[in-house]
Formats: sequence, C-alpha cells, structure tokens
Amino acid sequence: MEMQAHIGYHQVLEMVYQLPQEEVSKLLKKLQSDVAHSKNQVGTQKYKLTKMQKLLLQAPTWSDEEYKSYLEANEHFNAWRG
Repeated sequence: MEMQAHIGYHQVLEMVYQLPQEEVSKLLKKLQSDVAHSKNQVGTQKYKLTKMQKLLLQAPTWSDEEYKSYLEANEHFNAWRG
C-alpha cells in the first residue's frame, strides 16, 4: 500500500525549521549528495542532451565581478558609438 501526501514547499520548509540542528545537517548532506548524483546522471538514459547542450553545460562561466566589468565596458562602447 502506497500513501502519497501533497505538501507545499512552504510547509516542508516549516517542518525542516522544526528539526534539531543535527537532523538539519543530515538532511543537508543527503540533499547535496542527491543533487550531485543527479548532476552525474546528465547525459545518461534519464536525460538525453544534445551535443550543444553538453557543450554549454561544460562551458566556463563569468563571476559576478567579471559580468559587471563586461556591462561597464559595454556601456562605455555604447556611449562612444552613440
């Protein structure tokens, strides 16, 4: 016999806040492990990605500071051209 409960995100969050700190730590470790495992599953039978999607997922990203520098440089170029 299987029972399903439909609990909202905020209700789950309230339940987590009621847990003792060591239980919250265990939950956090378990969730991090599950997320890391699911990221390793990308590209397997569970998720079929195109070559382009795989390339984009492996591509380097900008830090917030690098992106801010890019936006500032872009503004200077726009002002210079405009």
